[in-house]
Amino acid sequence: MACLHLFFFLLAHTNGIPLGYTNVMSRAVPETTMPQLLSDNDAAQKKVSHASRQIPQAIIIGVRKGGTRALLEMLDIHPEIVVAATEVHFFDWDDNYQKGLSWYRDLMPLSYRHQITIEKTPGYFTSPRAPERIHDMNSSVKLLLILRDPTERVISDYTQVYYNRLESHKPVQAFEDVVFKNGALNTKYKAIQRSLYDVHMAKWLQYFSNDQIHIVNGDTLIQNPLPELQKVEHFLCLSPKIMPSNFYFNQTKGFYCMRNEGKERCLHESKGRPHPTVNRTVLDQLRMYFSEHNKNFFSMVNQSFNWN
Repeated sequence: MACLHLFFFLLAHTNGIPLGYTNVMSRAVPETTMPQLLSDNDAAQKKVSHASRQIPQAIIIGVRKGGTRALLEMLDIHPEIVVAATEVHFFDWDDNYQKGLSWYRDLMPLSYRHQITIEKTPGYFTSPRAPERIHDMNSSVKLLLILRDPTERVISDYTQVYYNRLESHKPVQAFEDVVFKNGALNTKYKAIQRSLYDVHMAKWLQYFSNDQIHIVNGDTLIQNPLPELQKVEHFLCLSPKIMPSNFYFNQTKGFYCMRNEGKERCLHESKGRPHPTVNRTVLDQLRMYFSEHNKNFFSMVNQSFNWN
C-alpha cells in the first residue's frame, strides 16, 4: 500500500495534478531553455527536456552526526534516486521557509518520472517546527532517520565543533569541561539535547505514523553498509540495485568508500575524525542519563538498539 501511494504521488507530481501543494511541487524544464545541440544529440536533448525538479518524496531528517552524509552518498549509487547536493534547511529555518515551496523545489536536482528525489537536513529532527511544516507539504512523505549510540553521537558532535574552532583559531575546551558544569552533567549542552531521541521523536509522531519513518542504524551502516541500504531500498519501494561491489573498505581511512560506474569516492576528510579519549566516569554518567530516554524511544518505535 505504501509503495502504491508513492507511485501515485510520483505520477501526480510529474503530470502536474494538484495534490495539496503539488501545484508547485513539480516544474518541467521547458525545451526553450535547452541549448541547441547537434542533430546526433537530439535524443539526448529530448530526454533532458523531460526532466523536472521535484519536491522530495523522501527526506533524511537527521540526526546531526548520525551518519546523514554517508547515508545520502550511499543512496546516490541507486539509479532511481537523485539527491540534493547541499543541506537546504527549508523546514527548520524561518527565513528559508518564508521563501516558499517554489524556492525549495528549485534547489532540487533534475529528475525523471521513475526517480525519487531525496534531500537531507539533519537539523529537521530536532526542530520544533519541521514536523508540522513537512506534514503540511506532503502528509505521505517518507522520512529517513539515521541514529547512532547517543553517547557516541555527543562525542562526535563535540569533535566536529572542536576541530571547527581549531581551524578558526578559536579557543577550545576539553570534552569533560563542556559536558560538566559545577560538578553536574550539563544537560543544557546542545549536543546532549540532540541525543534525547525520545523527546524529538514524540513531536514527529504527532504528525507521522511509524511506518512513514524508517530508522537507519548508523552504527551498523559504518561497519556493514549494504544490509542497512537494502532496508532503505525496500522502504522506498525501489528495486534492489545497490550491490556489495559498490563498497570497499579503505584501510587508511578506516571506513567504507564507494565504487560506482568505474568511479571511486570516499567521504570528505572531515568525516571519521578521531574522537578524544573520554574519562570512563564521564561516559558512564552520560550512558546512565540517556538510559531512560533510550527505553522511551525503543517503546515509541517498537524496536531496540544496542546502545550500552
